Amino acid sequence: MTASSFFQEAREQSQIKTRIVTKYFWAWAKVIIPSAKQRSNRIAYIDLFAGPGRFKDGTLSTPLLVLKKAIEDADMRAMLVTIFNDKDEENTRSLEREIAALPGIEKLKYKPDVERGEVGEDIVKMFSEMSLIPTFFFVDPWGYKGLSLRLINSILKDWGCDCVLFFNYNRINMGLTNDAVREHMQALFSETRAVELRLRLKGMSPVDREAAILEELVKAMGEMGARYVLPFTFKNESGSRTTHHLIFATKHFKGYEIMKEIMARESSETTQGVPSFEYSPASRRFPVLFELSRPLDDLEDLLMERFANKRLKMVEIYERHNVGTPYIKANYKRALGALEASGKIKAEPPAEERPKRNEEPTFADHVFVTFPRRPRP
Repeated sequence: MTASSFFQEAREQSQIKTRIVTKYFWAWAKVIIPSAKQRSNRIAYIDLFAGPGRFKDGTLSTPLLVLKKAIEDADMRAMLVTIFNDKDEENTRSLEREIAALPGIEKLKYKPDVERGEVGEDIVKMFSEMSLIPTFFFVDPWGYKGLSLRLINSILKDWGCDCVLFFNYNRINMGLTNDAVREHMQALFSETRAVELRLRLKGMSPVDREAAILEELVKAMGEMGARYVLPFTFKNESGSRTTHHLIFATKHFKGYEIMKEIMARESSETTQGVPSFEYSPASRRFPVLFELSRPLDDLEDLLMERFANKRLKMVEIYERHNVGTPYIKANYKRALGALEASGKIKAEPPAEERPKRNEEPTFADHVFVTFPRRPRP
């Protein structure tokens, strides 16, 4: 898909991508602003591949939605710095016109900055040498050019900086075995990892191939300072293959927790309340297929194994276990409630002494849980 064809219409997948980014930006800003007021009194949103601002059908894309939200909030009007970049002159001119036409745009203290340029070593060098104010970055290239580990490191190195990357799986999957773009693949995965991955992929099934590529990218990003990495998958119309991923990266658990809840709500299916962290048009047409797995039952077994002979608060169980899993906080409360009802764990205070919601005892963060010893084989 080319950049121009992408903006022909606001396809449902594009709308979901935009919702994920804008929802997180708002939540991130509300967390960051109190501390930012004690520092530079500024926060930033930077979009390195901004596009023209609107889809052809008139739907607002991410840059205009971010500015619209900022105009409506007093703190954001006074603090938000925005930089929008695109290499296409037609896109930047269109975006400038659209920004100028936004009602109330003059209320922003800092005028949005629209730049035209290729994302490459110059931008990486600039970010690397700067001490960044708290910034949320959106990096959405059409392929792989411009994406690099050094760019990710230059973005995440400073306090309060998070990013979302658009990972074009189809293009990168093909690129890993294409000598003509070897340099780009090495910039994204590292030279050693790209070579090793290329050898590993030979003979792999499509499912295993995708898992291997995504896992190596997550590992590489972790080495660049992204302590918490969370991918969200988009499938084609039939649900038969992946088209792309959104990949969120942060150094802080709070950001991970917020984004995980947002991505969970945008998932096209849940099983036993556990989100898939993917959007697949097919999942709505074939819901029976997705009820064959029982992920909440699996969580109960995982908790019994992981925390055997331990006594912890509910929130401690959740924080120690959830990173790198598909489970959100509500899943842990439900699983622990089921374990308590079956007599497999003890909770303090017990169910009969806790408030009820929909006739079920609640499982608050402060409730203590005692797990039994692991049975001997």
